[in-house]
Amino acid sequence: MKNKKIIFIVDDHPIVCEGLEQLINQDEDLCVCGHAGDASATMKAIGSLMPDLVIVDVSLDGKSGIELMSEIKLSFPKVHILALSMYVDSLTVDRALKAGAMGYVSKQDATTSIIKAIKQVLGGTMYLSNAMSEKLLDTLYGKKSHPDKMLVEKLSRREFEVFRLIGQGLSNHEIAETLHLSIKTVETHREHIKEKMNLKSANELLRYAFRWSEQI
Repeated sequence: MKNKKIIFIVDDHPIVCEGLEQLINQDEDLCVCGHAGDASATMKAIGSLMPDLVIVDVSLDGKSGIELMSEIKLSFPKVHILALSMYVDSLTVDRALKAGAMGYVSKQDATTSIIKAIKQVLGGTMYLSNAMSEKLLDTLYGKKSHPDKMLVEKLSRREFEVFRLIGQGLSNHEIAETLHLSIKTVETHREHIKEKMNLKSANELLRYAFRWSEQI
């Protein structure tokens, strides 16, 4: 492990952690020191292991990966963060970068790009694939800018997680289980989302969230 850069993996699917660990450990300059499936275990592990870089799945159960990135950046500012996700919509990428990630890798592309992304971020350079960079710029700032971007950006990180799951067709009970929240808390978030986005009913919120999911 001497002179190797130390990597810690955060994903609530053990098979993903194991696959990434095998892939990363094949590189002579890198070594995985461990992995965790939730925010609490991650913060404890970082405090004791002090890795050079943490790979964080955006869609963790309980505290979201984006919230965890902010917590890591606040508590361990020298630790580099690389976001990993099956979601590649521009707003999620943008929020991850704003939370402290210096790179974003799609799980579909992980096997071909993860080593390049890790080394680029460790070197102090932000990593996004060319396709992701173009999509992000077009959606947020270019001619393809999402017409509802400003409304969605009003949402807090937790509200955005709830909104995204509504768009995927999850019920309040399913959202509560996914995010480790009470159903009452999910209902409260839904009301706040409706207020911030000027939506009058649950059906209007559902249609809006579905439309957003289809357009990203």
